Order: sequence, then structure tokens, then C-alpha cells
Amino acid sequence: MRTSILYSFYIKDISIVKKKMIEIYDHVAIQFIKGNNEKDRPEIRLFRNLDGKKGKAVYKFNKPTTITLENFKSVQKMYLIDSEGELSTKKIELSISEDHVKEVKSTFIWNSEKEFERFMRFASRYANSLFHN
Repeated sequence: MRTSILYSFYIKDISIVKKKMIEIYDHVAIQFIKGNNEKDRPEIRLFRNLDGKKGKAVYKFNKPTTITLENFKSVQKMYLIDSEGELSTKKIELSISEDHVKEVKSTFIWNSEKEFERFMRFASRYANSLFHN
């Protein structure tokens, strides 16, 4: 009597698989300006209340590529975009010197376990996209 079944398959063209994986990870992005992906990799710190329901993620970009002295006044939100849709926050702090934007800090806040789980799915996809690109 068999208790397990072995499944096997052969992938004829691995380049198709790689292309599909890249397409999946290309759909994960952080944007301050719609349509323009931020290339700087942020430092991300997570904080949760003792009850575990509420919390925040603080993103710190040390060399933002999409925010300049010319467009920083038009930046209204940070968008976290993935295959499920879009998360956003309006809490953004800019540090500006005489000739460039030095640093951007943005805080995404969640108020329930469901919102936290959604954020973590984005964070996992974003981390994987950095690894694969």
C-alpha cells in the first residue's frame, strides 16, 4: 500500500521561470512619487505594542533617489506597492541640506492584527525582491 506519491516534472526552459519570478518581484516597490520606484534601500525598524495589535514600521532612507530639491514639496505619501495592492502613509519627515535631500523617514502605522499581517506580507515580498534583483 502506497502512502505517498512522488511528483516530478521537467522544466524545459529555465529562462521562462526566471522571467516570471522577476516579473513577480518587479511588482513590489516603494514610491514617494507615483510611478517612480525608490532605489535606495531603507533601514526598517518595527515596533509593536505589548498587546501585539498596534504598531509601526519606521523606514529610513539615507540617500533617497526619487526625492529632490525640485520635487520634495510635492511628496505627499509613501506608497508600499505589491501584488495585493497598495499601502500608504502620509507620515514623512525630510532632512534637507543646501544642495540635496539628505534623509527621509517615513512611518507606516497599523492598528489591528489584520493590518499587521498585510504589512508583513508586503515586507516579505519587498525583502525577496531585493534579494532577487
